[in-house]
Amino acid sequence: MKRSSGARLCSTAAIGALSLALLTGCSSDDGSKDSGKSGGSKGSSSSSSSSAADAKAPTSAELEKLLLAQGEVKGYKVTDGDDTLPTSKSVVKVDKTECAPLAWATAALPPGDTDAAASNTVTEEKASASPTSLDDVSEADIEDAFKVTLTFVGLSSYDGDGAQKAMKSVSDGVAACSGGFGLQADGEKSKITKVASEKGTGGGDEALAFSETVDMDGEGTATFHAEVIRKGTTVATFYTVNFAAFASGGDMGPVPAAVVTAQLGKLA
Repeated sequence: MKRSSGARLCSTAAIGALSLALLTGCSSDDGSKDSGKSGGSKGSSSSSSSSAADAKAPTSAELEKLLLAQGEVKGYKVTDGDDTLPTSKSVVKVDKTECAPLAWATAALPPGDTDAAASNTVTEEKASASPTSLDDVSEADIEDAFKVTLTFVGLSSYDGDGAQKAMKSVSDGVAACSGGFGLQADGEKSKITKVASEKGTGGGDEALAFSETVDMDGEGTATFHAEVIRKGTTVATFYTVNFAAFASGGDMGPVPAAVVTAQLGKLA
């Protein structure tokens, strides 16, 4: 991230959040797009693993329908994320191969080997009234617009035991990349200085969570949080940015449990 994967990715998302604040008061269009253990995977029974391996993995089109839609999680605005999320793994590069699943998961891309994927963004809605035109925007409105969280949500599906392998690749990456790694997204370079496992919302058949400490261009660090959860043949990834914290450094705060719970509720 350059103010990090980037400050470019996050600054674009921040502008999107401000736009959402301005549009909430005058638009009701749907923005929907085309229990965990600390630091590791939660084991499932052999019978559930067998049934998951035998199940038919959803296609990209089916995953699109399984993503959260507007109105399905109270207090949050759902948008397609087309302006903020990388379009493919090819634009996200790391200097340690074993860290790639972490980079992909935090960019709402499949952490494992599959072409079946879908993603969107879920932004906290402000309770206060929003200005209805750019002429009405004050400095206070801009500051208030940044006091929100945006969560990148990715769904990916896998044949056979591919979903379990994807989870293992993330778990292995957390351990192998604890000392950090270099990241480049769309030409913007950033440095993750530390990766650590942690307790997340959990759920599904396997769940893990991790944090990344990011160098903010030599102006301190910021800590971001991610969760990766498998339900059957589908893997859901969540990564949250708090714009106020992003601007000043510090901790982004946890992935909103309401978003995780609502998304898992839509998965078979």
